[in-house]
Amino acid sequence: MNKLPIIIMAVLFLTACDKPELLKYDKKVSQAELNDFIKNIKANLVYVEGGDFEMGDFGEKLYGAQIDPYPDSKPLHTVELTSYSMSKFKISNNNIHFYILYNNLTKRTVNKAYEKMWSDFNSTPQTPAQIDWYEAADYCAWLGKMTGLPFSLPTEAQWEYAARSRGQFMVLPTNTGKADIQFHSGGKNRGVNLGTEFDREQYALKSGTQLRSYSSLPGDAFPPNPLGIYDMAGNGFEWVSDWYDPDYYKKSPTKDPLGPEKPDFQYKGKGYQKVARSSDTYNGIVGSTVGRTFRSPKVTDGDFPENMTARCVINSPVPVNQ
Repeated sequence: MNKLPIIIMAVLFLTACDKPELLKYDKKVSQAELNDFIKNIKANLVYVEGGDFEMGDFGEKLYGAQIDPYPDSKPLHTVELTSYSMSKFKISNNNIHFYILYNNLTKRTVNKAYEKMWSDFNSTPQTPAQIDWYEAADYCAWLGKMTGLPFSLPTEAQWEYAARSRGQFMVLPTNTGKADIQFHSGGKNRGVNLGTEFDREQYALKSGTQLRSYSSLPGDAFPPNPLGIYDMAGNGFEWVSDWYDPDYYKKSPTKDPLGPEKPDFQYKGKGYQKVARSSDTYNGIVGSTVGRTFRSPKVTDGDFPENMTARCVINSPVPVNQ
């Protein structure tokens, strides 16, 4: 069963840019700049008090019909989570550019045909960075090294618990639990609490890119969910730490599940897969709080991470001091 949405336009990560002033730093990172960066990261954390919830597709229980048409988000099962803190925002281009600069890393190599497109994707500092699983995991680990705090990618259970505002029965991870759209003639439908095709087109025009409806949006473009976490209904699929197993919910442990102990599921000869949550653009199914999909964690040189984003968590049961 192919759950992967069709990716019409390829995207790649970090290359030469027509707007070099947004990517080029004239000097090395100073200690003051690093301190400000870390201070901002800590200020944008949301403490998520742990507890138990029924994880998975709760549609049959509440509405008599499933939310996710695929079987992978079933059965509904009890999970108990220890408290943790989660970033309000997905990892932004600005975050990744700073990380690359600080660590003197080499930017992703891209195919020449995609240079202009990828330049556009990376020219807007506050939109989500599009990165593969290893890049996301390395970034979160670096935050841990810089702060001495246990940063990592969230587990799938942590992501869903936070998306559902501590496990409430919310279909979409928005401020209202649903998609609020202002419908207008001519397809000019504006999002109230999540982005539409028209919103993305307008942002592309405003930011001077040629991405049109494939543009990302700033992470704070719409209200957060009731916990105060932004952008969980779309604007890029989000990596979580777990390996993907379509049957994992049938055998998941109750306490702080971490996903399969080792990779097992392979997709059509493309290797082992990691779980992805959220959505690239909202379509009513994969943007839900319970929908699951998967992606290959490694994107090779010249290839692209297909609208894959991430956010970090701190695995500590106490709130982080600012």
